[in-house]
Amino acid sequence: MARVRAMPAESDQPDRWEAQLRKGALEMAALASLWPGRLYGLEIIRFLENRSRLVLAEGTIYPILNRLKAEGLLTSVWVEAEAGHPRKYYSLTDAGRLRLRQMAEAWVSFSGGLTELLEPVLEHQEIPQ
Repeated sequence: MARVRAMPAESDQPDRWEAQLRKGALEMAALASLWPGRLYGLEIIRFLENRSRLVLAEGTIYPILNRLKAEGLLTSVWVEAEAGHPRKYYSLTDAGRLRLRQMAEAWVSFSGGLTELLEPVLEHQEIPQ
């Protein structure tokens, strides 16, 4: 039987794949940014950039935060700033902390398995057949 070599579709380009991977992890990352305590939107964006190298636009994070709040995983409160406009601070609820712990456990298990699988690739070794 002849082997068919699949050609990558245009939508399967590496940069698109990486974007999809990041998009899938954003909910967990947003929750994780709030683990230490409450933050407002721009602080969350900066936290993620500094701690995870995830670069997000404001238009990306706020829909995620609103959805997480609607799911009962976050609360928010407006706080008057000494200078400037009031800021909306987000905090994890107990349900949000539980969900984040579950997500973290699943991620570590999943990514650990993939890391083990990919070590030979990164070391440029052949995988035994």
